[in-house]
Amino acid sequence: MVDDNELRKLRDTAVPAPGESAKARAFEAAMRAYEQENISTATQGSIGGLRLTERAQKLWSEIMQKKLIATPALAGLVALPIAGYAAFHLLREPSPFSGDQKVTETLADKPASVKPLAKQAPRDQPINEPLAATVPTTDKKAGADVESRDAADVLVAPPPPPKPESTAAGSAQQSAQERGVLAEPAPAPLPLANTTSAPSASQAARMRAGESKLMVQPPAIPADQIAPQEENRNRIEDFKTNPVHATAEEPVSTFSIDVDTASYSFVRRSLKEGSLPQADTVRVEEMINYFPYDWRGPDSASTPFNSTVSVMPTPWNDHTKLMHVAIKGFDIKPTEQPKANLVFLIDVSGSMDEPDKLPLLQSAFRLLVNKLKPDDTVSIVTYAGDAGTVLEPTKASEKDKILNAIDKLTPGGSTAGEAGIKEAYRLAQKSFVKDGVNRVMLATDGDFNVGQSDDDDLKRLIEQERKTGVFLSVFGFGHDNLNDRMMQTIAQNGNGTAAYIDTLAEAEKVLVEDASSTLFPIAKDVKIQVEFNPSKVSEYRLIGYETRALNREDFNNDHVDAGDIGSGHSVTAIYEITPKGSGGEQIDPLRYGQATVNNGGVANADEYAFVKIRYKLPNEDVSKLITTPVTSANEVSSFDQAGTDQRFSVAVAAFGQKLRDEDATAKFGYDKIMEIATAARGPDPFGYRSEFLSLVRLASALGGNR
Repeated sequence: MVDDNELRKLRDTAVPAPGESAKARAFEAAMRAYEQENISTATQGSIGGLRLTERAQKLWSEIMQKKLIATPALAGLVALPIAGYAAFHLLREPSPFSGDQKVTETLADKPASVKPLAKQAPRDQPINEPLAATVPTTDKKAGADVESRDAADVLVAPPPPPKPESTAAGSAQQSAQERGVLAEPAPAPLPLANTTSAPSASQAARMRAGESKLMVQPPAIPADQIAPQEENRNRIEDFKTNPVHATAEEPVSTFSIDVDTASYSFVRRSLKEGSLPQADTVRVEEMINYFPYDWRGPDSASTPFNSTVSVMPTPWNDHTKLMHVAIKGFDIKPTEQPKANLVFLIDVSGSMDEPDKLPLLQSAFRLLVNKLKPDDTVSIVTYAGDAGTVLEPTKASEKDKILNAIDKLTPGGSTAGEAGIKEAYRLAQKSFVKDGVNRVMLATDGDFNVGQSDDDDLKRLIEQERKTGVFLSVFGFGHDNLNDRMMQTIAQNGNGTAAYIDTLAEAEKVLVEDASSTLFPIAKDVKIQVEFNPSKVSEYRLIGYETRALNREDFNNDHVDAGDIGSGHSVTAIYEITPKGSGGEQIDPLRYGQATVNNGGVANADEYAFVKIRYKLPNEDVSKLITTPVTSANEVSSFDQAGTDQRFSVAVAAFGQKLRDEDATAKFGYDKIMEIATAARGPDPFGYRSEFLSLVRLASALGGNR
């Protein structure tokens, strides 16, 4: 370590003067350096030797030069896909800033209308269409008509006040998402001469929607793909197709008649919407009984209906025959129709807020009101959360008052079905007509979610009320939330019918053309029992009526409820039977055979079967019996010899089985059904049979012509 005293001594010591020899050496070195610099051939500023800082600068410059070459190449590789994506979508729409645009309008599946001046959109609604006049177009391309013309020929309305950015952009983006595709902004029309150009709120919204396409968007559904179907929320009763029975083991078949038509309407809607119906929505007997038939009816009201039985070959099986049972009810003349006391029980819950529900319901009931006689009575009860009386019992002569009450109905709330039914029955009792028609007419999508929503509870409630003489009919509307199971339950137990109304034309059929059979019953608790002769028939199966099967002992039990027949109603039941020894048996014979009775042979051995029909008159509680033996006298040798109505009803039965994908008609194509139905169309004043032919064609196309 250096001592401080020594440092102070060195500081104070004087600096020695330079020697002469040292000066001479330094001067000589400087001159040599000067002479060497002047001899160099290098020009000024390009000498090879560089200082340390200059070397660093040169190195950095070289690095940057290489980086500047590589960076654009890298950026190009990254940006190329993005630029291609943006260009693909932006080129599909004209630029909103172009100076020589043409006004283009796209119309999807609807004719254009001529507008002399476009209306200004309300301030509280998003603007969804360009403010330009439209004219009819004729060229169609890919399902849309596209027309272009110069902007100078278009009269443009003044732009509306601009909206806040968030509202306009949100409306445009929401509209695009609702359609399932990216928004297609229409080009802004050019201003007329001597006008100033300013983008309207709708144009600004479209430009912002176009800019937002480069942002993350929900995946769009391509135009050539079908959007995924929504979940089916309809509630349909499941059932299995009637099996084949061996006559030796089960010779007796018993069921309740069914005059409902809801299944046919539901099937028609499914096919027209482009899909085959769910199997359990196809009730074959309801499809057959949808059509009017010219069966022979009774001569007087004392016998409410007449039965006609015929036997014919089966068109889809050479080894079997069809036993066709047709029933025709007595047709009451309009002048003899009893007074009607009707209660409209209308569902106005939130689920009815769709065009094919409450609005269609209102139009349908308007048709019915116009059909009533002046002395008939109408009441209206609604239910949604709570039940309410909209119209106390009112004579049909006050038509305007009734129609006004119907028109004022609005949807909203949950569905208090139980409370509504109780209130409807109360009003029906209040204006009860002795020896007349007392009926509650329930119109709903079947969505009961408040009160007794269980089908069994509703069944018990309806059973109690029907004993008072008030019947109940159900009319279903809509298809996304239809509770068909509940509708069938309460209609069958309310001595009424169930119909499904999907169009105003169907409403006219049910409530106007078939009003007599819908409103005026001529018989109730109608049951059919058929006993087959085992010596003539080895097997049989009933086509349809799966949900109407009864026990054998129920036939003679007057406490067991069954279906009703209205004025002029026609009911058809078809059995497929296997004659003894035909070789078409599906069930093996018993090993030990059947027990025999020493009675000298089977009685009435020449009969195919014995048909029994039991019924009650509307105001009576004791049933009556009608019997008909079926013999060879009822048989025709070929299918073509059968009556027109018989053959058409068989075609409908085959169609229903085909839609249910049953084994019996697996090899019987839609073309065969079409052939039979076309030949047996007969008189068709309302076009029902022609419509059936169109449904067969639709099913054939959707089912791959199987």
